[in-house]
Amino acid sequence: MAASSRAQVLRLYRALLRESQRFSGYNYRTYAIRRIRDAFRENKNIADSEKIEELLNKAKANLEVIQRQV
Repeated sequence: MAASSRAQVLRLYRALLRESQRFSGYNYRTYAIRRIRDAFRENKNIADSEKIEELLNKAKANLEVIQRQV
């Protein structure tokens, strides 16, 4: 993975976790954080750049959903 791609992934990961902390309900908050961590761990060894780009776009869409909900 290129350095810029790695930095982009880490930036997105932190943004998702940060926004998830804003959920007022404990159950929603812990569920969102657990799902984010599990998804990133599950996909950490992917080397295909097209698949990485697809996952990044999906994560960006999820970030927008979280931002609308909190």
